[in-house]
Amino acid sequence: MFPTFPSGWPGVGLLLLRAALGLTLSAEGVAYALDWRHLGWLTGTVCVLAIASGLSLLIGYLTPLSGVVAALTAIGSAFSWFPASNPNLFDTRFASALATVIAVSIVCLGPGAFSLDARLFGRREIIIPSGPPSSRS
Repeated sequence: MFPTFPSGWPGVGLLLLRAALGLTLSAEGVAYALDWRHLGWLTGTVCVLAIASGLSLLIGYLTPLSGVVAALTAIGSAFSWFPASNPNLFDTRFASALATVIAVSIVCLGPGAFSLDARLFGRREIIIPSGPPSSRS
C-alpha cells in the first residue's frame, strides 16, 4: 500500500506518532475493561477495538486499518456516541481532535520502517539479470 517505508529520523517520527496514539488508545481500552461490571455490548466493543487498534499501532501491524479504527474511536468519544470510561483520556474535544489528527496522519503517511508492516510488506531486493536469457536447443 505504501511505496516506501521511511527509515532514519522520519521513521523515528512515525514510530513516535504510532506509540503516542497506540499507548493512549490501549490505556483508554484498559480503562473501559477495568469497569467490566458495567460493560454493555457497545462499550465492550469499544473496549476491544481500542485495545486491539492501540496494540496494533504500537507494533505497526495493519497500520492503515488501525489508524481508521483509532480515528473513529476518538471521533465517537468526542461526540459521546458511547459512554465515557473512567478515567476518560478523550474527555475534551481538543484531545479527541488531536487523536483524530494523529490517526489520520498515520493513515496517510504509513507505518514507517520500524514496524511489523515494513518487515512483512516492505523493502525487497529485486535482482535484474545482466543479459538476455540464453536460448537452449
